[in-house]
Amino acid sequence: MEEEDLVVISRSIVIPRNAKKSSSSKKKIHLLPWDLSRLRFGYLQRGLLFSRPYPKIDIVLSRLQTSLSLALDRFYPLAGRLVKTKNDDDTVSFYINPDGSGVEFVHAVARNIEVSDILRLSTSFSSFFPATGVKNCNGVSRSLLMVQVTEMKDGIFIGFGYNSTVADGDSIWKFLNAWSEICSKGLVSEAACLRRLQLKGWFFDEIDYPIRIPDPEAKPATVTASSSLLQELMFHVTKENALKLEAKANDEKVSSFQAALAHIWCSMVKHSGMSREEETYCRLPIDMRRRLSPPLEEDCFGNVSQTGIARVTVGELMDNGLGWAAGKINEMERSQTHENAEASAEKWVRDVKIPVSVGSRDLVVTSSHRFDVYGNDFGWGKPIAARAGPPYVCGRMVVFQGVEEGSLDFQACLHPQVVEKLSEDVDFKEFVSL
Repeated sequence: MEEEDLVVISRSIVIPRNAKKSSSSKKKIHLLPWDLSRLRFGYLQRGLLFSRPYPKIDIVLSRLQTSLSLALDRFYPLAGRLVKTKNDDDTVSFYINPDGSGVEFVHAVARNIEVSDILRLSTSFSSFFPATGVKNCNGVSRSLLMVQVTEMKDGIFIGFGYNSTVADGDSIWKFLNAWSEICSKGLVSEAACLRRLQLKGWFFDEIDYPIRIPDPEAKPATVTASSSLLQELMFHVTKENALKLEAKANDEKVSSFQAALAHIWCSMVKHSGMSREEETYCRLPIDMRRRLSPPLEEDCFGNVSQTGIARVTVGELMDNGLGWAAGKINEMERSQTHENAEASAEKWVRDVKIPVSVGSRDLVVTSSHRFDVYGNDFGWGKPIAARAGPPYVCGRMVVFQGVEEGSLDFQACLHPQVVEKLSEDVDFKEFVSL
């Protein structure tokens, strides 16, 4: 898609309805090591695609903005800003100030783009997302949540970007579920939305806060590979094929999701051109809410995920196959305990490293098939698809629940030569459709 195909009609700020009344009573939110380690990453971006019929766009925009204002009353950290303080030892510290500054809201038009283009990923639609190029550390001046509504030829796309120091995937989708419910049901669900928000708090007792770190904006940005060198495509795994892969893995401890992920990992590495001695990683976000001691509430808001990493050599992966790979993912997930998280956090504070990006040959899994994507009915029907936006990273695999119950969708970002080989791989396509 050419940039001129999309025209921005308006930009505005949506603030919580009771921002002036309640912001003074909200306490600052200190950041944990797994928040701070993401400061140089770009905002995560997701979007929901809707086809006709729906109300006139003026009505759509009015409803979305009014209901967003109501939803932000409860999910108030999203309407705040990051604050960076300079310390006397040349370090800096960050916290979230829930001051009700508001959320950036964009209305755009792309008349030449059709719903089918988005479904097939047949066009680049990065401009459908509002936070492209914005890094988490930019949250000192940019809103921690951004929303863009794009009118298309035969549909609308609601794209959003969020700062992953303030919320993880679990929290952001629960916010969207609440926002869409208020939009569709109006004041009926307002009372439920205004329940007290459970924040994650501070649970690493051996670490003093605020944590002092080198200024993440002091280092010059490194040049990354152009996203034009990468290709996006959707992998779809039916419930039946996920269960077949689980059975093939032949280990009752392995879930169908872990088996499907292992199948994709093995297939990608097989066609990557890597040598047998090289290491390959499968990076997976792990929800720590119920793994901490004492456990947090399941609806606890914030970034309560840490990245688990399964490390193997290419030779090991190729020689041992699906069941072994799925077992390594399972083993990695089971190792994510409170003790593991606390030890990792303490180690990070002793030797602060704020990465710019992950390795280009990793399998980088984000999001989760457990998030309620298709329940987001804003009042004109359920979405027909969910999609992810930039930043584009080679090996990135964004997971969504499929439209059919129990199925899985993976939005993959790979080198074109790997895509070509996967499209010809009969063993891969036995369980995965492209």
